[in-house]
Amino acid sequence: MSFIETRGNDGTKPQEVEFSDAILSPSSSFGGLYVPKSIPNLGLDFIVDHKDKNYKELAFDILKAFEIDIDDTTINEALSLYDKFDDSTNPSPVVKIKDDLFVNEQYHGPTRAFKDMALQPFGYILSSIAKKRDEQYLILAATSGDTGPAALNTFKNKEGIKVVCLYPKGGTSDVQRLQMVTEDGENLKVIGINGNFDDAQTALKNLLASQTFKEELIKDGISLSAANSVNFGRIIFQIVYHFQSYLELLRQGEITLGEKIYINVPSGNFGNVLGAYYAMKMGLPVEKLLVSSNENNILTQWLTLGIYDIRGKELKLTKSPAMDILKSSNIERVIYDICGAFRTKELMEDLNTKGYFEHTKAELEVLKQYFSATFSDDSYGLKTIKKFVDEGYLMDPHTATCIKGYEQLKQKDLKMVIYSTAEWTKFSPTVLNALNEDTKTYADKEALEEISQKLDLKIPTQIKKLFDAKIKHDTVIDVSELEREIIEFLKVK
Repeated sequence: MSFIETRGNDGTKPQEVEFSDAILSPSSSFGGLYVPKSIPNLGLDFIVDHKDKNYKELAFDILKAFEIDIDDTTINEALSLYDKFDDSTNPSPVVKIKDDLFVNEQYHGPTRAFKDMALQPFGYILSSIAKKRDEQYLILAATSGDTGPAALNTFKNKEGIKVVCLYPKGGTSDVQRLQMVTEDGENLKVIGINGNFDDAQTALKNLLASQTFKEELIKDGISLSAANSVNFGRIIFQIVYHFQSYLELLRQGEITLGEKIYINVPSGNFGNVLGAYYAMKMGLPVEKLLVSSNENNILTQWLTLGIYDIRGKELKLTKSPAMDILKSSNIERVIYDICGAFRTKELMEDLNTKGYFEHTKAELEVLKQYFSATFSDDSYGLKTIKKFVDEGYLMDPHTATCIKGYEQLKQKDLKMVIYSTAEWTKFSPTVLNALNEDTKTYADKEALEEISQKLDLKIPTQIKKLFDAKIKHDTVIDVSELEREIIEFLKVK
């Protein structure tokens, strides 16, 4: 299957590319993104066929349905990385917390966050392609907290690959920051940005689109790619676990074949719920996709009013920092699917130049067929964490935002799956505030130990050891200095 461009073709790039080319060079014409030319319709037979198959078999067959130009051996080797998760047969378990509410726990991988689900196999595939082509790559990643650690983990010491990871100074949890700045791979560079995640992500996109930057890299025989969800290599793996959610409910006897469910995703950059959107288009029986946001509720405005307006808005730093985003990259792929390339280019250019776009009434009605959205504030999140702990289930502040959607957006008596995108250990000070019902400022190590004792929970080794690890990356710069800093890093042999 070939891949095409969300904003149309500028005459300098191929009209269509293969999957391998789309993930190696993810920036398309006019600053757009790559999408599959068509979406495979798998139907209920596919679900029946996979009821007794494991996660790796499910993932393999979904990748093959897209007819990607990656050989079976490489795919299987990439999927074998799920063996490093807590349960190799079930890397994202689905847990019942109410009669009609289930949690897909996506934090059981090496960095304790959902980005491992996609970045572990994706990183292996990208590295393998580069090695087979005997090419050198610079991988850029911008993170609001979890993409960075997962990208650094998967690409660490990979032959022919160098990684530059950008994070907003003060915009991640302390554990997330430590996961990045203590990474010791010789091919890794972590850079703090004076600004927020939107600044980091905009810088990444500008570098991906910069011809002068690419020419500077070419002098040293280096090509440019990205580990963010602007890369469809991330998205294709994020489709899989939505099918897994449905299959798990079937296996547990909670639903019958063909019965629809709600999927409820905490959303920032929109990649996770985009995977659910594609799964729905591929035939997964879903009633509605529920988009849960924090106080940076730009997605709620978009999906309820058809307006995306960031004029005069300032990013709010919240207790769910991975969702502190105003410019969500992956809405573009949904807009393309609904509106086509010409209209997508028009709307994205309006957003970039005016800070605003507005859908027609007809376009909004189509969006509403698939999505509903709401948001909650930090106070709601803290109370929710406390409520569910008292009922026997511990969740992180991002997962807690989904409960607002469960309470407000569920219109039919159907089962719902919410997505727990990070383990409590990544945000322990906030979790401890919720448990103690206080506003004290806790250090991460102190909070981890107190929660561990209170709830008799084990702190994973990879989290515990962070506090004794040596800081390897202490660079913090303005965005204007970024290109020079990266070039200097690449000169180091």
